[in-house]
Amino acid sequence: MASNGKLDLDYLVQPDRVHRSCYTDADIFARELEALFEHTWIYVGHESQVKQAGDYATTQIGRQPVIMVRDADGAVRVLYNRCPHRGSMLCNELMGNAGQTFTCSYHAWQFNLDGSVYAIPAKQGYDNTRFCMEDPDASMKPAAQVESYRGFVFAKLSEGGPDLVTFLGGARMAFDDMCDRAPEGEVDIVPTCFRVIQKSNWKIFLENQLDALHPSVTHGAVGKVATDVEEAIRQETGQEPPLKYHYLSAFTTPIFKWEGLETVGHPHGHCVLQGYMGLRPQDSDTLAYEDVMRQHYGAERTEEILGVNVHHVLVYPCLSVQSSLQQLRAVRPLAPDRTLTEIWHFRLKGAPEAIYRRSLDYYNLVNSPSTMVNADDLYNFWRCHEGLRSDGGDWVSFHRNAGMDHDKDGVMHSATGLSELPMRHMFGAWKQYLGGAA
Repeated sequence: MASNGKLDLDYLVQPDRVHRSCYTDADIFARELEALFEHTWIYVGHESQVKQAGDYATTQIGRQPVIMVRDADGAVRVLYNRCPHRGSMLCNELMGNAGQTFTCSYHAWQFNLDGSVYAIPAKQGYDNTRFCMEDPDASMKPAAQVESYRGFVFAKLSEGGPDLVTFLGGARMAFDDMCDRAPEGEVDIVPTCFRVIQKSNWKIFLENQLDALHPSVTHGAVGKVATDVEEAIRQETGQEPPLKYHYLSAFTTPIFKWEGLETVGHPHGHCVLQGYMGLRPQDSDTLAYEDVMRQHYGAERTEEILGVNVHHVLVYPCLSVQSSLQQLRAVRPLAPDRTLTEIWHFRLKGAPEAIYRRSLDYYNLVNSPSTMVNADDLYNFWRCHEGLRSDGGDWVSFHRNAGMDHDKDGVMHSATGLSELPMRHMFGAWKQYLGGAA
């Protein structure tokens, strides 16, 4: 598998299967962080998390702790969360406001919001030394590249490569669809999120998001309970149950119906599951929302926006986005068998409060770590990882519909919604990144 420290990627990643060490090997994991997460565009946060000068949010890109901050001039910057003096992290809270400067709690070095050094104590002690305030090494190090697309901020820790818009390509639909559904064309992040430590490799999570075979199998029992409750409501009230029950009862969708969907693989590893999530009931809340949309966009454009029917978009390697329900999950690998997922949701600016409550219902009923839906997934992820550690076999099968996908202008399309195209496609990008070709 490796020779002279170089991975045999052709052996590890084959057209219809991958070696289990891709998930379990510590050296491969370290290579992923360096070659993939620290050399491509990674989601940092949303501009609405840092509305005022000095507002900041902390996160991690690969192995690197970073700070997203609103500068005094209004720009959003991403800086390494490290004091250049003795290496102490400058911010250890998830979010806050730094005031006019970052101040190190260890020796009181101070930095402007753009990261440049502002003041240091006992400055005379540096006279006649190599230290110089104008030396970039005296300031906080910025991320090599920072760009925002429709308010979603990404950073890249290395120079070169495509700009953010080019990198996102067809995956831009995740953010376009979410923002376009807002009457004002923008979203605001809800500032708190669920943070879950998964006892499994990060790739297992991403693969699950577009695995259309698993919902009816893994979550069928939850769906059956919700279906029973819906029927009881109909019998007792003579009315249709609230939409939130459908979020769970939809898991009873028979497997053959998932075949009618399509998965699509875009360049750089991004994937889309198209279909399934068209939410246009004729209840009063939806009709009121559509009226507001028509006032802002006109009838024709409103139909175009609400007619987009996308279940899931994966922005490889860091995001899972359900745009029609304003949900976003960020992936932060911690170890071969430990993954932090941050589960966020958003408000559509200008939309009625009832539409936000719809998003909140989905957030709590499906994506929350306390739901049976997420608990079922987390348990399966752990079981997968533990099985991959064993000597029961060396290969992970991605054979379903292998060789049946078709390429249209550089975009891969699945033969059926149950195809394992997303897994094959993401590993194709993984192989390129680790080989230095991406």
